[in-house]
Amino acid sequence: MHDFPPVVPDFEDPAPRRPRDFGAPDARTPTRFVLWLLRQQWPLLLLLTGVTVVQWLPGALGPYIVGRIVDDGITPRDLGVVGRWCLVLLALVLVGAGAGVLGHTLIVRTWLVGMFAAIKLVTRKVTQMGHVLPQRTPTGEVLSVATGDSDQFGGLGEVLSNLAGALVAYLVIAVLVLSTSVPLGLIVLIAAPVLVVLALPLLRPLQRRQTEERTQLSELTSLATDIVAGLRILRGIGGEDTFSRNYAVQSQRTRAAGLAAGRWQAAVDSASVLFSGLFLVVLTWLGSREVSAGRLTVGELISLFGYAVFMVWPIQVFFESAQKWVRVLVSARKAIAVFDQQPPWHSPAEPLRLPASGQLHDHASGFTAEPGELTVIVSALPDDSAALADRLGRYLPAEYEPVPLDIEGVKGRAARQARAQQRLERARLVDRDRRLAEQRWGVSLGPVDLGDVALREVRDTIVVSDAASQVFAGTLQNLVDPHSRLSLAEAERALHTAAAEDVFAGLPGGWQGQIDERGRGLSGGQRQRLVLARVLALDPPVLVLVEPTSAVDAHTEALIARRLAEHRRGRTTVATTVSPLLLHHADRVAFLEDGHIAATGTHEELLATSAGYRRVVSREESDGALPDGAAADSTPEEAR
Repeated sequence: MHDFPPVVPDFEDPAPRRPRDFGAPDARTPTRFVLWLLRQQWPLLLLLTGVTVVQWLPGALGPYIVGRIVDDGITPRDLGVVGRWCLVLLALVLVGAGAGVLGHTLIVRTWLVGMFAAIKLVTRKVTQMGHVLPQRTPTGEVLSVATGDSDQFGGLGEVLSNLAGALVAYLVIAVLVLSTSVPLGLIVLIAAPVLVVLALPLLRPLQRRQTEERTQLSELTSLATDIVAGLRILRGIGGEDTFSRNYAVQSQRTRAAGLAAGRWQAAVDSASVLFSGLFLVVLTWLGSREVSAGRLTVGELISLFGYAVFMVWPIQVFFESAQKWVRVLVSARKAIAVFDQQPPWHSPAEPLRLPASGQLHDHASGFTAEPGELTVIVSALPDDSAALADRLGRYLPAEYEPVPLDIEGVKGRAARQARAQQRLERARLVDRDRRLAEQRWGVSLGPVDLGDVALREVRDTIVVSDAASQVFAGTLQNLVDPHSRLSLAEAERALHTAAAEDVFAGLPGGWQGQIDERGRGLSGGQRQRLVLARVLALDPPVLVLVEPTSAVDAHTEALIARRLAEHRRGRTTVATTVSPLLLHHADRVAFLEDGHIAATGTHEELLATSAGYRRVVSREESDGALPDGAAADSTPEEAR
């Protein structure tokens, strides 16, 4: 299976393209995207279509052979003819059975390729867009594209191959009936198209209902994601009941949308059964009249009845394919809303290189971090210091909520106007991000503005670790050293600095011990310390830590503060906190007030000279933080 899993080259640094690589998708329209997806594995789809056609042929040719057995063998009592035709029928059945087995294997293969291609495209887009994507597209939409919609795309091969097999079988039967009776053959030729056309009015409302169902499901997914991510906080503030009620209300909306879509789905299915049944009755009745008139033999009537029974299947496949195509287009419309997003950053025509060392300076606030020092930013408003940390890492501000992709409870002209307004709002947000990303950034490392440097180099040089950083499932070794670059001593040093030895000791298997998804089996402090260990193991030239010890106890915080200063000695480090335990070890402290640096100096100097700084830090000290050195002799076991 050299084409599975599908290759999805990276956007920024693509590998040499191979014939079946999945490159950038065509996201102009849903139909174009679906066709692009099909083109990516056209040799496999072509083989599957041929095998499926062979699989359908025994059902189409079987009634003809049975009719010949009756007319040429049974009626004249010629057992030799009966035996020969039976052997032909047996061979046809065996060929069909073999084609069925091979066809099912190919269907699973195309399904896996299509599904995982969509998942990998979503993963690549999330990686490419980074923190900007959740500000443009609701998280539930992204998750739904990677889960339910990817499954729809995976089933495309089966839909098209079955449609091709049904069409060929339908044409074969039409030719056979025409060779027997021209009037009946013409009825067979025109019946299926007419019946499908009669059912088309049901497909548009079905598409609307399925779109509404898909929208409500993505809203429910977003709500569930928020609840899971904030469950510990919700329990702390007693908010479980409120969010449970919100989830229950949204789940009922999703249920109602699913029932509405199901009713229209049932209507289309009923029309399929009704029309194919009427076709069977009419064709059998007309064939009986032809026999009574002497224009058909008994064997030909048996064949005709077999054709009519078999034609129920192709007609139902035509209906089913139309339904699945509608559902695929609904999924494709959601998918291209994700894949069409483009990052606001563009590499400069002549990008500069960041120096190995230099002052890190933010022009808007006046903040400066001297090279090789530990600088702590103190602010009474955590959002202000977090915004400064984002600017230092060249991250766009998150000042707005994503615009939803659909309008709920609005139809007709009002819905069209609302969707047009949403498109304008999304375009405005995209333009705003683009303008912010293209202008001079206002943060410089040495003499070089970060906006004049390729984004990848900025990310390699300046690493920002904040509260949104996640712990992923896997081994402890993979969590601390995801790139497999560290020696054992380096990994142990990072774990020691983050005071996370207790996690290592408590995991069966040590470094190969398994961490659950999002670190469910760990406390909040343990997760925070593992995130700190991971970013320390990267050892970037410039490290920005946002509230790195907010979830740990005072004894552990004292250990981390002392070890962090020693670990990062000679490397530029910036931390945002109001904890005196970290402030005592800072080479320099910058007091941020109203978005600007109001004072700088050591912790002791600012306590003596800045009343605002003293108010902020004294409040932290009154909350129970230990003075410098209070936990210097604490063991890792005491600092859990």
